[in-house]
Amino acid sequence: TLPRLPGARPCIPKDFGHGSVVCVCNATYCDTLDPLVLPAVGSYVKYESSKAGKRLERSEGSFQSSLRSPGLLLTVNISTLYQNVKGFGGSLSDAAAMNILKLSRPAQDNLLRSYFSECGIEYNLIRVPMACSDFSVRPYSYDDVPDDYELKHFRLADEDVKMKV
Repeated sequence: TLPRLPGARPCIPKDFGHGSVVCVCNATYCDTLDPLVLPAVGSYVKYESSKAGKRLERSEGSFQSSLRSPGLLLTVNISTLYQNVKGFGGSLSDAAAMNILKLSRPAQDNLLRSYFSECGIEYNLIRVPMACSDFSVRPYSYDDVPDDYELKHFRLADEDVKMKV
């Protein structure tokens, strides 16, 4: 279990010269967020990131029951649901795993905390590509034997065992 860090720690921006910044996350520092708190009924919380350097900047607002001023009108019908959200997350590709494993253990801990902990963005899902993807260093599959419908030759690749499982 990763220890919880109290209070938000701001992004330390780093510019690589391509017109946007990234936040520094290393063995000694990684930015964090205050724990998420549900807003009061009739209000919302917005987190905004931008190319200019905003990183999950928090702001609050209230819903209006009618349009009082010109601008964007967003109508929310809370009586009809179209889909359920199970969670939020990202993909753990070969490339992501290789880069994470190249970090020192303290940097790995900080990075994983920034993704999965209450003081991070609280990912709760991860998608792991089956076999290789566009972000693999080589093409591979789990069973390259033609007509092996019983999957007698199925096996995980080294990349899966060493980096993802």
